[in-house]
Amino acid sequence: MSATLPDDEQAMLVALRHDLHAHPELGFEETRTSAIVAEKLAEAGIEVHRGLGETGVVGTLRRGNGHGRIALRADMDALAMPEHTGLPFASQNPGRMHACGHDGHTVMLLGAARQLARDGGFNGTVHFIFQPAEEGRGGAQRMVADGFFEQFPVDRVYGLHNMPGLDPDEMAVVEGPQLASSDRWEVVFTGTGTHGAKPHLGRDAITAAGAFLTAIHTIVARVVDPLAPAVVSACALSSGDFSALNVIPETARVGGTARAYSPDVRDQLEAELTRIAEGIAATYGVTANFDYRRGVPPVVNDPDATARALKAAQRALPKVRRAFPPSTAGDDFAVFSQQVPGCYVWLGNGPAVDGALHHNTRYDFNDAAIASGVAFWTELVRAELND
Repeated sequence: MSATLPDDEQAMLVALRHDLHAHPELGFEETRTSAIVAEKLAEAGIEVHRGLGETGVVGTLRRGNGHGRIALRADMDALAMPEHTGLPFASQNPGRMHACGHDGHTVMLLGAARQLARDGGFNGTVHFIFQPAEEGRGGAQRMVADGFFEQFPVDRVYGLHNMPGLDPDEMAVVEGPQLASSDRWEVVFTGTGTHGAKPHLGRDAITAAGAFLTAIHTIVARVVDPLAPAVVSACALSSGDFSALNVIPETARVGGTARAYSPDVRDQLEAELTRIAEGIAATYGVTANFDYRRGVPPVVNDPDATARALKAAQRALPKVRRAFPPSTAGDDFAVFSQQVPGCYVWLGNGPAVDGALHHNTRYDFNDAAIASGVAFWTELVRAELND
């Protein structure tokens, strides 16, 4: 039997989701969104804390005298991209779009918070985290740096993300790696610029960059253990000027991303990229200024927290997968789950309409998943805080 909500509650949550979708805000700019979240929590009688991580909101709900403390996290921010869905509630903010379903995540957690405040059924404390700036701007780190765990001590933390391809009443709950670390790297090769007809009088940074682009693909293919997944991708390239095609430029700049599921492989990717950049520079007689910037760590589900989430999912939904491939995308939920045991689950978003997956200009969250998300969160709290 699929999860359901009372008609009036379902209608309210769908309308709210459409409203958030029409007014997307980027990380640390979620002033309207966070105000709505705070208002809805307060209306339900939930204790509201604002300002953690600038625009973050934490709702706290206590029942009984239980000592258990858990946290549930939803992200609120949108992406800097145009929307091409043609929906009646499409983005009204040019160049801003909810293309990853954070509008749905926010609404599902709000719906669960309201239901738990109204009906109870648990004994302990639950903190509802409405996090800003998940999309690469460091919202989780900011909340932790601002004292989240000092102000809201918890035993375990849980996260949820929608997944196109799974049904809206289907969930995947899997122990171990779920998302990869997400790091950025950049190298600037500096040589000696010269006339394009006289390359022997200079030192060609473009040739060095080309050799570097070829060589980095040996890292995953020939250096990293084949049983340890990793990704190294070059995603940006800049050099020269197409209005001056008789000039060999002085510099060439290359940037990209590196992904891994383990700290050891993450270290290995950084070391190998550095070694290749410096080696290529020496080979071609140029210099290399290499910069590796660590982003979010990998999301790795704790065995005990995963077992608890699995039991809740099996009670709440008719279809639960215990095996599902990890993603090489990243999520800064990892910042929370590095501090305390955590579990990150996948909730179905239905078929990918016309191939529109996350971060696609035609993507939309599936309203049919709202009741499932509310049911899972509610069941998880009651299962966790039942003594």
